[in-house]
Amino acid sequence: MTLSSTMESVSQVEAAAGKLAAETGLDEDDCFHVTMAAREAAVNAVLHGNEYDPAKRVTASFENNGKELVITIADQGKGLDPESLPDPLAPENLLRGTGRGLFLIRSFMDEVRFRQLHPGTELRLVKHLNQSGAGSIKSLRNAFDAG
Repeated sequence: MTLSSTMESVSQVEAAAGKLAAETGLDEDDCFHVTMAAREAAVNAVLHGNEYDPAKRVTASFENNGKELVITIADQGKGLDPESLPDPLAPENLLRGTGRGLFLIRSFMDEVRFRQLHPGTELRLVKHLNQSGAGSIKSLRNAFDAG
């Protein structure tokens, strides 16, 4: 998907991530986690990366390769060094209204990778699919059909 730098685009990314997560058979909590991580990444791309610049785009891709869900979101902004961000759990930052997005993304996903694009930042979110757990609806269907 190639999207404009608007909050409407954030909603489109959120909906696509939720649909992908639900189709894999993830449980309700994991679906919520994937959806919210994608939403936070898209908000960061639109707000912090592209700064709502109508000339800049956000790209998002979604993949289920059978072993993991991979969501990639990129902006065309000035770039981001994730290590330079303040710790949202530090006492001086607890009451700040911002700064928790990356913390939530990292908490909700199994892997989070940053890549500098010059210009922009790409964020790769990965949720592992446990063949005996997550995705178990598909496994149950296959077992039922075979029996």
